[in-house]
Amino acid sequence: MIEPIARIRIELQDIEPRIWRRVDVPLSSTLMALNDIIQLVIGWRGAHLFEFHIGGKIYGDPMPDDDKYERKIHKAKSLRLVDLVDRGIDRFLYVYDLGDNWRHDVIIEAVRDGEAEIDYPVFVDGARRGPPEDVGGTSGFMDFLEAALNPSHREHRAMLTWYGGPFDPKDIDEKRIQTYLAWFADRRRGPLASHRSGRRKSRE
Repeated sequence: MIEPIARIRIELQDIEPRIWRRVDVPLSSTLMALNDIIQLVIGWRGAHLFEFHIGGKIYGDPMPDDDKYERKIHKAKSLRLVDLVDRGIDRFLYVYDLGDNWRHDVIIEAVRDGEAEIDYPVFVDGARRGPPEDVGGTSGFMDFLEAALNPSHREHRAMLTWYGGPFDPKDIDEKRIQTYLAWFADRRRGPLASHRSGRRKSRE
């Protein structure tokens, strides 16, 4: 079955050279699913809270005690990409880890019919490895790079030990991204196949 997809570009703000990814995502995807996709392609591990800022509202994963605060969090699973496209929204903000405050520009570059033989989402291209979790935001990442990439830096060994090995900022580890997205697409295909099968039976 051919389904409409959105080509989406994700860019981390305030870091040069730019860290970015481009991915083809089904228009039927919810913001919750988009969060999972962004986590996979940037290299995050989903260890922290996230927010989408769209049209003056915040979408995320509401917590039981959110009523104590003035900021209302709407359910990310309640809004789909097709809803944004229908409203003419093609750019919004994604924030991950409210402490480190990683801010991403999310741009819907194009919408088209997908290819029947491809299971989406699919990685298209990108550049530069994403920052490690809990590195301390943009300034902490700059300090990390300075130490991790300079063998003579006094904290070089400690940074590599903390990270768990060498860090190549130019290597986005495309094979890992493709593997994880293939797993995500396979997980999505199960319920989708059941839905399609049920729909076919109902028409018989």
